[in-house]
Amino acid sequence: MDAWIPITIAAAFLQNLRSALQKHLRTSLGTTGASFARFGYGFPVAVLYVVALTALVGYRMPQPNLTFAVWGIIGGLAQIYATILLVHLFSLRNFAVGTAYSKTEPVQAALFGLIILGERLTAGAVAAIVVGVVGVMLISVARQRLSPGNLVRAMTSREALIGIASGAIFGISAVAYRSASLSLGGDQPIMQAAFTLACVTGFQTVYMLIWMAITDRAEIGRVARSWRSSSLVGLAGVMGSACWFTAMTLQQVAYVRALGQIELVFTFASSVFIFRERINRMEVTGCLLIVSGILLLLAWK
Repeated sequence: MDAWIPITIAAAFLQNLRSALQKHLRTSLGTTGASFARFGYGFPVAVLYVVALTALVGYRMPQPNLTFAVWGIIGGLAQIYATILLVHLFSLRNFAVGTAYSKTEPVQAALFGLIILGERLTAGAVAAIVVGVVGVMLISVARQRLSPGNLVRAMTSREALIGIASGAIFGISAVAYRSASLSLGGDQPIMQAAFTLACVTGFQTVYMLIWMAITDRAEIGRVARSWRSSSLVGLAGVMGSACWFTAMTLQQVAYVRALGQIELVFTFASSVFIFRERINRMEVTGCLLIVSGILLLLAWK
């Protein structure tokens, strides 16, 4: 099995765990504070990860360059705003559907990968991604009668547009991170990914601290007082990001993000067993289509 496959599945699981923790955190913090917890509490862990790879494994420290800095900043800003949109979406729809709307990302990531990096997909991979997106669309109308009109209304609703925008910005972020990591060169993808993660998370922490200091200084205090739950968000977030960065250094973004749709399987489990939210047959069918798309992707890539 290619290394990027289990790494991506681990990333999807950790991302679902982080999102579930953020949804819980949203009850005590604002959208900005709940989003900041991912970066601020994750940054020290990211630095320790780089130090451990250098001191214990013997990896060489990469040498950053201007291309790395530009792509890192683009990816960092995109991830911040995509996260804010996703956290806000959790307050509008249930956890599973809110996450599902953002999972149109693989198609958008494939487009950005083609435009920015010139990465092309096989016909089979495109078909597999489409199957997965159809599953997402079914989930979006699962609480209504399935019809073309309801599907159009569901996919153009406020919640859908926020989710699709979140997926698009996450797609931009993913392509930017792959570009930043690859710009470091060398034959140590794990170290390239870890170094990129530490630099980007540090930038995001400083950026959001300045933002909160200007717009809502009291939120900084609330984030500090919620350090127990916020630190769990940061830990899950940085571990997930380390897996995403490594997988995207090893494989094209569209493939990684398409396989990452397996997060919705974990999401539905969280929705039912943690948040006690009810799901129906249409949502289960959509979830099965997403899994089918993932299996087709692995078979046809």
